[in-house]
Amino acid sequence: MDFKSLLYEKDGAIRIIKLNRPREMNALNDELIEELSMAMDLVSADDEARAAIITGGEKVFAAGGDIAFMSSADPITVEKFVDNVRQALEKIEKSSKPVVAAISGLALGGGCELALACDIRIAAEGTIFGQPEINLGIIPGAGGTQRLARTVGSGWAKQMVMLGQNIDADQALKIGLVTEVAAKDELMNRAKKIAQTLASKPPVALKAAKSCINYGMNVDLSSGLAFEIKSLCFLFATEDQKEGMKAFIEKRKPVFIGR
Repeated sequence: MDFKSLLYEKDGAIRIIKLNRPREMNALNDELIEELSMAMDLVSADDEARAAIITGGEKVFAAGGDIAFMSSADPITVEKFVDNVRQALEKIEKSSKPVVAAISGLALGGGCELALACDIRIAAEGTIFGQPEINLGIIPGAGGTQRLARTVGSGWAKQMVMLGQNIDADQALKIGLVTEVAAKDELMNRAKKIAQTLASKPPVALKAAKSCINYGMNVDLSSGLAFEIKSLCFLFATEDQKEGMKAFIEKRKPVFIGR
C-alpha cells in the first residue's frame, strides 16, 4: 500500500510507522490521520506482525494539529476531524499488538497525544513535550486532558494543559510520561530492541496484559481485579501457556506461537 504522509516498513516481526510530513513538522491533518488509521489496520491484520513502532523525524515527532486548517474551521468541521483523530488513536491503544513510540524533537499538542496512545514511550535527549492548545484559545481534544492525566496524574496534566507549559525529556522521564531517554542517534536502535523483546513474548498473553491494564484504568479496583482473574484463567487454555511453563521446567527458551 502506498502512503503519502507516512512510511510503512516491515522489519522481521516489527512494523515501523514513520510520520512523513517534514515540511509541515508532521502536523496532523486529515490525510495523515487517515493513513495512520490504515497503517494500524495493516498491523492488526498482519499475523506475522508482533509489535509496532511509531516515530517521526529526528527533529520532530509531530508538532500538533494543522493550525492553518484549524484556524478557519467551524465547530462541525473540528468535531469531525478530532473524532477521526480519536478513532485512529484508539486503534493504537486497543491494538492487540504492542506499540512503541520513539519520540525525537518536538511532540506538541496532537503529537504528544499520539505518543500517549502508545504502550511504551521512549524519547531522545532534548525532546520537548507539551500541550500548548490553551495559548490558542482552545484545549486538547484527542486525549490531552484524559490520557495525560491517567499517565502522569492530574497535577502535572493541569500544569501542562492549563499553563500550556512544555517540558523536556528529562522531566518527562521524572513524571512518567516516558519510561526511557536515549541518545538521539540511538533512539531507533533502542526502540527496535524493545519491540523485538515484545515480539518474542506470547502474543495472546501480551494482548491480555494490555487489555487488563487499559480496562483497569477506567473502572474501580474490584472490577479491574475481576477482569484480571478471568483473563489469567483464559490463558491456561492456550498452547503458549503450556509451552512457557514446560520450557521453564526444562530450563530452555520457550517458542511461542500465538495460540
